[in-house]
Amino acid sequence: MSRRPFFAVLASAVLFGVSTPLAKLLLGGLHPLALAGLLYTGAFLGLAVARLAGRRADRDQPLEKRDAPWLAGAILAGGILAPILLLLGLDRISGFAGSLLLNFEAVATALIAVGLFKEPAGRPVWAALLFMTAGGVFLAWNPAGGHLDLAGPLLVLAAMAGWGLDNNLTRQIADKDPVDIALIKGLVSGVVSLSLAFATGHGFVLGPRAAAGLAVGTFGYGLSLVFFIRGLRGLGAFRTGALFGLSPFIGALASVVILGDRIRPAMAAAGLLMAAAAVSILRERHVHAHHHDPVVHTHAHVHADGHHLHGHDRGVRGRHVHEHAHPAMDHTHGHWPDSGHRHGH
Repeated sequence: MSRRPFFAVLASAVLFGVSTPLAKLLLGGLHPLALAGLLYTGAFLGLAVARLAGRRADRDQPLEKRDAPWLAGAILAGGILAPILLLLGLDRISGFAGSLLLNFEAVATALIAVGLFKEPAGRPVWAALLFMTAGGVFLAWNPAGGHLDLAGPLLVLAAMAGWGLDNNLTRQIADKDPVDIALIKGLVSGVVSLSLAFATGHGFVLGPRAAAGLAVGTFGYGLSLVFFIRGLRGLGAFRTGALFGLSPFIGALASVVILGDRIRPAMAAAGLLMAAAAVSILRERHVHAHHHDPVVHTHAHVHADGHHLHGHDRGVRGRHVHEHAHPAMDHTHGHWPDSGHRHGH
């Protein structure tokens, strides 16, 4: 069981977690609609430059027409509605509190993955989700908080539900090129949000704050999304969502540095619980006899994973892409519910 998807999700969680307090900082001079548009436009521009400078030979399988409904649903739920709701909510609460509420994305992703898409989940992953949720409770607990304004938290929770649905829809096309997915999502989401901002009189003037929004979007939304999709491909939506629950803790720590929010003792307990969650997922062992139907498809692969044993006319090493056939196979090995293991249990 490769650990590469695990570390891809960790990288995604770090990038997105840090972007939350940075977005809160930028809201001081930008309307939520305008900032949402800038974040996704930045994701598109940054990845477009990287794509132009990259090699074409090792790209993953391109998107097809049959992927359009999944991608359209993901863009609507996670590219347009969720970021606008998040930024509207962040405008009403502290960056620290907003970072903590990101924890609900893991819960929403897990519930949708199991309830709607029937993704298998063993005890270690349920335990990880419990640890992440408990960690979020510790972080959010503040007896001296005073008056509670429900509008802000509810908007952020609605955004997390949107991203939970987005994660599960994207999971259905996670075997396709993640940069292509992120490029389309960034372009469409950015154009829609910016159009809404200017149409409602909430546009912006080009300057340092707008440039900062583009930069945060490049890394916190664009590159983070690419890593997240790579994690979805290897771990499935449930495990990826649970592990991505580290982002609230990362965001809370970043809020202390960036926004000057106060460190509370509960952060130590939350950190231990979230570390336990990550270890629980990493140590999961899902092994059983299973069947693979014959299939012919195109995707990036290596010849050391036990599923790609075909030959080549000339020596090929490392990760590469071409059309190839998989014969029917029955075997037993450890695996996660990646794109090649979506069988029932």
